[in-house]
Formats: sequence, structure tokens, C-alpha cells
Amino acid sequence: MILAIDIGNSNIVLGGITDGIIDFIARTSTDRIKTADQYGIQIKNILELYNVDAKKIDGSIIASVVPPVMNAIKGAVELVTGCKPLVVGPGVKTGLNIVMDNPGSVGADRIVCAIAGLSMNKPPLVMIDMGTATTIDVVDEKKNYIGGCIMPGLRSSLDALSEKTAQLPEISLEAPKNIIGKNTVDCMRSGFLYGFASMLDGCIERVEEQLGQKVSVIITGGLSRFVMPLCKRKMTYADDLLLKGLYIIYKKNI
Repeated sequence: MILAIDIGNSNIVLGGITDGIIDFIARTSTDRIKTADQYGIQIKNILELYNVDAKKIDGSIIASVVPPVMNAIKGAVELVTGCKPLVVGPGVKTGLNIVMDNPGSVGADRIVCAIAGLSMNKPPLVMIDMGTATTIDVVDEKKNYIGGCIMPGLRSSLDALSEKTAQLPEISLEAPKNIIGKNTVDCMRSGFLYGFASMLDGCIERVEEQLGQKVSVIITGGLSRFVMPLCKRKMTYADDLLLKGLYIIYKKNI
């Protein structure tokens, strides 16, 4: 079994993968001040929860967009499994040609999403990841990663609005019955959910205009399940997209 870990700004996703099959997916909060020992306890508890013997972990791979947490997670993985994890970054084989002004500045999670997307669909492709930030990544028909868009995340935008406006409450993310809300809560739900759906539809349309051809769209991230049903564009939902990409990269480097 391979232990794949994606360190995001809000959550850390762990997955156990055997021969390309995901055995389990678990999530824990990202905490920038936790030590390797503290993360090690969490990882050990997660493995025990899913009846996984840490000694049977053959290897591990990590992608991170939170540098302060990386060393703690690396240390935790070594403590629990005895394996030195592979870290997605410079020097790691991905098989992806990155056509950017500064290829080294592209977030590891975005590269991993692109690799996984190419394993699922023929290019050109658009991968959408709705997390703390909302990212759109584009792979052209020649399998080149050519960039994308970075936008505020749905939850972080919602939290900012509630925090900065005295009379707007915190709300749960449930689809409104109509685009035109009849009360404050429904107006907010409509604005955020339909607003983000329209933003994604509009960005995809403009990507296709620039490429001059239609694209396949894959969407992932914890908040995507609220927005995808309201989008006009057909999208493939892949909750395990990042874990699939991590496994592919791991296999390229062993």
C-alpha cells in the first residue's frame, strides 16, 4: 500500500492506495503549529481506524501548498511508517510539460490534478479544484500544461462577506429553490452558489475561445458538490482526483 497525502490550506487529505485502487480516504485539518509527533499520532490513529498496519505501507508521496507544514508531515510519515516520503516538486518526474513563465512556481496540487486528469480524459482538458482557493488548470491537446486561473474559494469568500458585513449572517450551503431569493439567507445562497457556477461556466467558455476548441471538464474539491449541479457545462466529478495523480507520479519515480 502507498500512503498519498495532499496538504491543502484548510485540510490534509490522506489516502491509502493499493495497485491503483484507493482503499481509504481520510481528512484532517491543516494546523501550521503542530509538530511531527502530533501529526504522527493523527496519522497513526487514521491508519488504525481503517485497519491498516503501518508496517505494510510500502511507500508514500506528499504534495503540499503549505510549506510550513511540509516538514512536520514528512517527519510524521517517517515516524509512523518508516518510509521516507517522495515530495512532489523540482526533480520529481511527472511526465507533464509545463509551458509557463516560471514552471517552478506552479503549485504541486495543480500539477497533480493535471496528471490525474490526463489519466481520465483526452486533452484538451480543464481541471477545477474548489478548495480554500478555486483553481482552473488547462492542458492543451498536445498534453502541455499551459496555465489557468486562480480565484477566491467559495467558503473563504462566504466567510469574508459574513465577517465584513454586520447584517449578513453565516449560512449553510444548500441550493436555493430559485435564482431570485425571497429572504436574506436565500439571497446569499443564490448569489454564492449560482454566482460561482456562472463564474466557472464563463471561465470555461473563455478558455475554449482562446484554445479554439471544446474541452473536457473535471471538477474536484470538497465544495464542488454544491456548485457542480448548478453549472450549465457538463463536468465529471472526481473526489479522489489528487490522490490518483499522486499515485501516478509515485509510480513514475520508483
